[in-house]
Amino acid sequence: VQLQASGGGSVQAGGSLRLSCTSSGRSVNIDRMGWYRQAPGRQRELVAAISVAGTMNYADSVQGRFTISRDSAKNTVYLQMNSLKPEDTAVYYCHAHAYIPFTWDDYWGPGTLVTVSS
Repeated sequence: VQLQASGGGSVQAGGSLRLSCTSSGRSVNIDRMGWYRQAPGRQRELVAAISVAGTMNYADSVQGRFTISRDSAKNTVYLQMNSLKPEDTAVYYCHAHAYIPFTWDDYWGPGTLVTVSS
């Protein structure tokens, strides 16, 4: 599975950004995709995820501000980030949980930097 992310950048507090992540690869069965983030000196944490059934879950810190969605035809997942705060500053990683014969595994994109200034 190859994951290509885009949409990171710099924004002032209160602003918005949208991240996109497109998956590619043959014989791939993805059951869940999402975004994680890692700030300097902190562990990587789940931001939001969406399952193949459409079930979404969010970190408490982004609930009500971030929205995850998907376009199955384009194999793309989006993360709309509104009301951004300086504490949202981190490298954001696209993630996919996928089955490639004959095992399920986690796959990661290269990361995209989001910087929110106060």
